[in-house]
Amino acid sequence: MSFFRILFILFLSIPILEIYLLLKVGSSIGALPTVVLVVLTAVIGVWLLRLQGFATVAKAQASLARGEVPATTMLEGVMLFVAGALLLTPGFFTDGIGFLLLIPPTRLWLANKILKNAMVMGQFQSSRTTQQGHTYQSSSTEVIEGEYISHDDKKD
Repeated sequence: MSFFRILFILFLSIPILEIYLLLKVGSSIGALPTVVLVVLTAVIGVWLLRLQGFATVAKAQASLARGEVPATTMLEGVMLFVAGALLLTPGFFTDGIGFLLLIPPTRLWLANKILKNAMVMGQFQSSRTTQQGHTYQSSSTEVIEGEYISHDDKKD
């Protein structure tokens, strides 16, 4: 299934699910308590997001100070951004996903899964095909710097 088809299905199904849940909760506890609950989850979520955001920035700065690339921490920052957007979207389903992304162990697990997947895809894409149709695999990620002279550009 293509990426755009999945996005289309999500953009169509999530609002329908949110409306269904809001109607169910509203019919159980009333309209005003439902609205208060939606606003309350957004306020609590933004407060928790702020705390987690500061902790993530401090973690990234500590990694950089040690000379490490904070790839996982940067991905966690992106997930916190997504969590904030989900928490500000009115609805219980998006709030649930947003709160899940605010839990540090859940966020770390998801970040590691995404990075592992990206590394596998990167290794798959590092396999290249030459003009003769032969494939070769890069055996190392070591970068060798150097200079070259193009003999085509020289004038005699």
